[in-house]
This record gives sequence, structure tokens and C-alpha cells, in this order.
Amino acid sequence: MITIALAGCANGKLSPTIMQNPAADIYPMSSGAPRSDEYRIGPLDELAITVFQEEDLSLEKVPVDASGNVLFPLIGLVEAAGKTSRELSLEIANKLAARYLVDPQVLVNVSKSASQIVTVEGQVTRPGRFEIQGQATLLTAIASAQGPTQTAKLDEVLIFRTINDQRYAARFDLQAIRQGWQPDPVIKGNDIVVVGVSNAKSVYRDILSALPGLGSIFIALQSATNNN
Repeated sequence: MITIALAGCANGKLSPTIMQNPAADIYPMSSGAPRSDEYRIGPLDELAITVFQEEDLSLEKVPVDASGNVLFPLIGLVEAAGKTSRELSLEIANKLAARYLVDPQVLVNVSKSASQIVTVEGQVTRPGRFEIQGQATLLTAIASAQGPTQTAKLDEVLIFRTINDQRYAARFDLQAIRQGWQPDPVIKGNDIVVVGVSNAKSVYRDILSALPGLGSIFIALQSATNNN
């Protein structure tokens, strides 16, 4: 897969140029049901943290605050957001080993994930904003909108995502994903999914026309398109 940037031309059309950003860094793929070890902890999640043979340090309910940190005995604040359970387990173990315990064994589980919102619009039965918990995929997001309509263009599915104030988009073929020909991309909170875009607003048509027949191409949208 390749990544391209879209810049506005004098006539308002979009022209693609090659970039080097790995597509998987923007839209992770799932080959089926998301694995728990792939889930990245987010603000307002709730964790269960076990330190084996250390009952006083084993906590059933550890909240992740709005800044993405957890408060843990002895070591204080630990940044949790953006890490997998395994990564956070290793970090806590290393901090405990540095001053307090010999070879601590730490297990972190996400006991409750905060609800996040994904928007699904276009040619779906019930467009709207839906809560997702944990790690969801494109197929589950569209299922939340009761599936595509009978006339939906299944090869015209766009996902929009904002990362570090940069907006990205990708095109997918829903039928190919259903049949296992393409991986099912992971959906995150605040994503926007648009099903069947050729009859939608002009900015969607411009993005679609910039990707003729390529499928699953990842694009960074410049400010010229963000205003549409």
C-alpha cells in the first residue's frame, strides 16, 4: 500500500503526490476479530493491574484519567494512553524493579473501555453517530448503522481520521473485506465512515476520483480540502 497527499490545484481539483508514511501506521488492519493485545489504552478506560505475589499492589479498578495517566502505588503517575496492555505491564514492572521489587511480574488488563463515537453516513440504513467500545473494525461500524442499503456502492467506502491535526482518508471495498480479499481496518473514536460517495458532496467525489481503481490507498488531506 502507498500513501499520497492531496493538494488543491488552481481549478479546485485534487492532485496526488507520493509520500513515505506507512499506511499501517494510520489505519491498522485486522484479519478478523481484534486481538486484546492490539488494543491501545485510552483516556477514561479502566484497568485491572496485578503484581504477582504482591497483594497490596494488585488493583482491580485503576482509572485512566483524562490526560491518559494512571496513578499506581510506589511509582506515582504512569502514562498509559497509547500503550497496549503488554507495553504498560512492562513499563510498570521496570519502574517497580528499579527501586522496590526484584523481578516483578505485572499483568495489565483493560476491564472497561471508554465509549468513543464513530460517525457513519452515506448509503447505510441508519446513518448517525454511534458509540464503540474497545477496538472495532469497519465492518462492525457499518453494522452499527444497520448495514449498507441495497443500492450502496460497496467499493466506495471512505474512512476519515485526524491524527496530530492532520486529516487522513482511505478508500475500501466493503465486498472485498467481507469475502476476505482485503483486511478489515480498525476503527477509532472520532472516525467518519462514508459509504457510497459518488453521489455525496463534491469533496468526497474529488477524493474518490483521485484514486481510480487502486483501492485502499491512504491519503493525507491538505488544508485546502479540510475546509470543505
